[in-house]
Amino acid sequence: MARSRGKRRRPRSRVVEISIGVACLILGGAAIGTHLLRSDPPPAPAAASATPTATGELPVVNTDKGDEKKASGKSEYTSDSAVAYFNNRWADKTNGRVTDIRATGRYLRIYTDLPESANNSKTALRLCERGLLYLASIGERNPVVFVQAQFGENGNPVLANILGPDDTDCRVTHPEPEA
Repeated sequence: MARSRGKRRRPRSRVVEISIGVACLILGGAAIGTHLLRSDPPPAPAAASATPTATGELPVVNTDKGDEKKASGKSEYTSDSAVAYFNNRWADKTNGRVTDIRATGRYLRIYTDLPESANNSKTALRLCERGLLYLASIGERNPVVFVQAQFGENGNPVLANILGPDDTDCRVTHPEPEA
């Protein structure tokens, strides 16, 4: 019988195997935990339809689903956590202009009753900045915020926006026409 003269493989120690297993569990748990923390909580049932209040709370607590295209009130896409954040943080006329707030991933859409001509208005810019603060509060590093006008011929036009981490101003810009 001839024996192989190559290197003998050393069996992995139990400690190394357990360490690798624990590291995989921690990374998997962190990935799942991050996903669970970033999702909106399930919507709480509203007791009745509401109108804007004198305190400036958002008028997005009605129970009817509203028209999804017009964003004229609460919908199945309404972010209850964003609405609560806005209502708990600010009670002013600016919030009274909001008809719905919808969040999808890193995108936040703030629908208003402002006219299409209100692009870059103080109210639109203030709402955009508040949207950025909300996204930062939930840990979003690449925020995208759209403040949109009331529904009209052009749908819900954008009045103010932030298009990612490189965009530092909520003002909507328009490309210069070519000469």
